[in-house]
Amino acid sequence: MKKRVFKVIVVIGTRPEAIKMCPVVYELKQRKSFKTVVLVTGQHKEMLDQVLKVFKVKPDYNLSLMEVNQSLSTLTAKAIPAMERVLKDEQPDMVLVQGDTTTSFVASLAAFYQHVNIGHIESGLRTYNKYSPFPEEMNRKLITALSDINFAPTKSAAANLKVEGIDGELIHITGNTVVDALFYTLNKVKKKYKKIYSHENRLILMTAHRRENFGKPMEDICKAVNQLVDEYEDIEVVYPVHKNPNVREVVYERLSNKERIHLIEPVDYIDFVNLLNDAYIILTDSGGIQEEAPSLGKPVLVLRNETERPEAVKAGTVKIVGTDTENIVRNSKILLDNKNEYKKMANAINPYGDGTASTQIVSLIESFLSK
Repeated sequence: MKKRVFKVIVVIGTRPEAIKMCPVVYELKQRKSFKTVVLVTGQHKEMLDQVLKVFKVKPDYNLSLMEVNQSLSTLTAKAIPAMERVLKDEQPDMVLVQGDTTTSFVASLAAFYQHVNIGHIESGLRTYNKYSPFPEEMNRKLITALSDINFAPTKSAAANLKVEGIDGELIHITGNTVVDALFYTLNKVKKKYKKIYSHENRLILMTAHRRENFGKPMEDICKAVNQLVDEYEDIEVVYPVHKNPNVREVVYERLSNKERIHLIEPVDYIDFVNLLNDAYIILTDSGGIQEEAPSLGKPVLVLRNETERPEAVKAGTVKIVGTDTENIVRNSKILLDNKNEYKKMANAINPYGDGTASTQIVSLIESFLSK
């Protein structure tokens, strides 16, 4: 009897999604039991294309939804009918989404309308504050309500799903696919990194782009960075500045033309992984970096008031410092001045898996669809 081939549409909208989905696409394409269709919405465009190129993933569909300064309502309204057309044409067995973006939510909703199975990678993350992060917290809760199978990265994420009434048989703890992507990149292409700062100094890698940090929080973050550079002659800051005008306006006004602060355009994934690897400490409001950095032994100070990744905080690889200038400076100085405190964070065990998440996820999908 001929084995059935299952069609899976993998949906990708943003750079972080691409990083975490490309290892899954690679694994799906290695197996004869799957026909893989890659759909990108273009929620991020330039940054998304960079990652797809690194992993040699060519989209089958590109909805090209990106518009400058478009609202979430506009993005959602355009994405649903565009997704619907693809689903009707392809008739997939499953739509696979990742994380908490508007792309993932809309793809899940469109799949639900067409009675298509939904698989959710990185399911179960929660802050239980619907406006932080915004709109991601509600996106992921709504995706959970729509999903048919959930791939939780950690035990605590799985526990969140169980508390919300999700059937335990539909929850699988796999680790996070970002670790798969990280190891792939370090092993394959790490020599391509171009150095942009003095290696005689300690590097602080910074990223900040969350909507809840627009305005005064971003101003306070920049103030803290200026204070640290003024006080420590042996540090340099590299900040790949997000394309969003709400970020760039504040950052370039307050941090440009400052010695030892390097404001650069968003870099491709290869260079970013190597910046992570070279960093001494990391200041970020990104979720993915909280998962990547522990694999490299890099302490992370989170520029937010809460995180949906409490495992990293519990493990000691991550500390939440918020956006208050004084608090950012104080906690950064602890790591810069105290070697023992630094080692505690740097040597903590990574709670996000061993780099086999993609293999586990694809095997679980095959088993689910075979029933």
